[in-house]
Amino acid sequence: MSRLLSTIAIALVLSVASASAHDEEPTQETCDAAVAEARALAASLPADDVSRYFAERDIQQALVEAGNGEFDDCVEKAEQAALEVRERPHSLKPGERLNILRADELPPR
Repeated sequence: MSRLLSTIAIALVLSVASASAHDEEPTQETCDAAVAEARALAASLPADDVSRYFAERDIQQALVEAGNGEFDDCVEKAEQAALEVRERPHSLKPGERLNILRADELPPR
């Protein structure tokens, strides 16, 4: 019985060790690489492109998360920015424009 429990305990320890090796937490370097890739993709769009605007907001949030030590959230936001550029889900019709308010402005009524 003791041998069986020892075998089970060893198998459990080995499985946990191998799982943690595969599921490593992102690091500052991982975050920096993801942000750099997202920035390069966003820079490929015209400056007035609405998808670039949203991608740049995601990149900014990724940098905030990195500053807070939340590298997994940083990588997630950088991936969202890259996805925004690749899929370009936001678009404006000809003549439309994105009305971006400053922090001290209120929307017109």
